[in-house]
Amino acid sequence: MARTGVLEETETETESDSSMLVAKAMEIKKQLERLVKAIVDEDDYRVETADEAIRALSSLKGLKLKKSLSFKPDGHGNLLDVPEDFRCPISGELMKDPVVLATGQTYDRPFIQRWLNEGNRTCPQTKQVLSHTVLTPNHLVQEMISQWCREHGMELPKPVQDIDEEVVTNADRGYLNSLLQKMSSSLSDQKEAAKELRLLTKRSSPFRALFGESIETIPQLLSPLSPGQADTDPDLQEDLITTLLNLSIHDNNKRLVAEHPLVIPLLIESLISGTIQTKSNAAATFFTLAAIDSSKIIIGTSGALNPLIDLLDEGHPLAMKDVASAIFSLCSVLENKGRAINAGAVKVILQKIMDRVLVAELLAILAMLSSHQKAVQEMCELGTVSCLFGIIRESGCEHNKENCIAILYTICFADRTKLKEIKEEEMANGTVSRLARTGTSRAKRKASGILERLNKTGSITHTA
Repeated sequence: MARTGVLEETETETESDSSMLVAKAMEIKKQLERLVKAIVDEDDYRVETADEAIRALSSLKGLKLKKSLSFKPDGHGNLLDVPEDFRCPISGELMKDPVVLATGQTYDRPFIQRWLNEGNRTCPQTKQVLSHTVLTPNHLVQEMISQWCREHGMELPKPVQDIDEEVVTNADRGYLNSLLQKMSSSLSDQKEAAKELRLLTKRSSPFRALFGESIETIPQLLSPLSPGQADTDPDLQEDLITTLLNLSIHDNNKRLVAEHPLVIPLLIESLISGTIQTKSNAAATFFTLAAIDSSKIIIGTSGALNPLIDLLDEGHPLAMKDVASAIFSLCSVLENKGRAINAGAVKVILQKIMDRVLVAELLAILAMLSSHQKAVQEMCELGTVSCLFGIIRESGCEHNKENCIAILYTICFADRTKLKEIKEEEMANGTVSRLARTGTSRAKRKASGILERLNKTGSITHTA
């Protein structure tokens, strides 16, 4: 129902003058009194009358808030006029979590979210129909409000936590479909839509969830990327691969994305060719998809470990952590350990560790691979023992020391020829016995096991 008269004036009122607010409140009270009297006196009152009374009461509450919140006490108890740009157009309050609507207007999140959750699909200020309902944080206004509060000795506003969850709407579905349709249009339309999809799937969990409603969304999304020529337009490729990454974060999308026949081949191709950001995001997508064990097998069987290890070998700082995370996750299943080792993982990882690059992450992978006999053989041939002892001596990270001694434990039981080197290190520096006393519980067990092995084979003496 359209709101007119006193109610409309109240909702759009932005004057901060206290006397005007009091006058408006008196008008609404009179109107509310009339409406309540009609409800009480009439046995068969109209539903519209009750609705109007509720709105009047809500408006009265809004005026009360405006009166109390248009002026804020500073650190000295003085009342300060809150700048109009810092107030939510709906509540009149100082905004705690400013967000931008599709039309570009800024509102406080709990109030505009409630507006949307009630089924409204227009901007409260401009009355424009919304193309979508994604709310984008307005970091600039947030910082300006924070600075204003600091300058006036006021406590920073805290975001409201107990607001309703975002909801998926038919407007959002329509907007998604319109973007996906552009994927079969001109290159300029494709690039424009891809950038928007990348942005929306990053910011909005409900928008990510929309992709799971139809099996057609993934092929539509990827239709501009031809197999074997995915990097024809590097920017378009980056936006679409990044959109895949954003989608894969949503738990309900993981299987949908991983099992679609187009996805993994395009991700593998994007590990090999594309911008470094594309390569990094392709690796990150493999990591998120590998949260499901069945997907680990699919990804490993597809041959993804080879380009992942090649990318690790390239050593680009932007991609290293995502690549290492993907390899670690994939190698948690036995079949993929063998594939990674056959692809040269041990040599590449050990070289990076020797160069002191991403040591913690790569030690964790090496420790995982050390349960495979072929990996241990390669480690013994590549000078691993001295490298690991060097890390134990110089590192302050107990987890790194734990992984090092765990690998050394496996080596000393797998290759007797390395016992001499381990014994010499212990005799010179007491490295193993020190860990047996001061390491983590797992490190103590492994170090004690090595010492027992040394005692049985070479009558080593170490000091406590």
